[in-house]
Amino acid sequence: MSRSLVIKVTAGEDAPERCNQAFTVAAAALASGVDVSLWLTGEATWFAVPGRAETFELPHAAPLADLLASVLAAGRVTVCTQCAARRELGQDDLIDGVRIAGAPTFVEESIREGAQALVY
Repeated sequence: MSRSLVIKVTAGEDAPERCNQAFTVAAAALASGVDVSLWLTGEATWFAVPGRAETFELPHAAPLADLLASVLAAGRVTVCTQCAARRELGQDDLIDGVRIAGAPTFVEESIREGAQALVY
């Protein structure tokens, strides 16, 4: 059975350490060969917009843009449907490879056999 990790990050620049931790865990899991699905919700939604991750700074942390790029290259990145709508963001506003999906998709991924879900 293959293990997978579903990570939902609800914080953005409003809680930088919590936000960065979610991206760091996602990248580390991918580097370990784990299937990763990273969900951007709440203020983290903004990091799906081109150029936004590059502006994030946290001392002694890997650049958020690099962490996001590694997840996009080897895993999945999803923006919450409602979170995107509240910020007036559509698919064309997001980085290539980021999808928009809702709660049913999150639940489906989270309860799959072998899945572990984390929320930051």
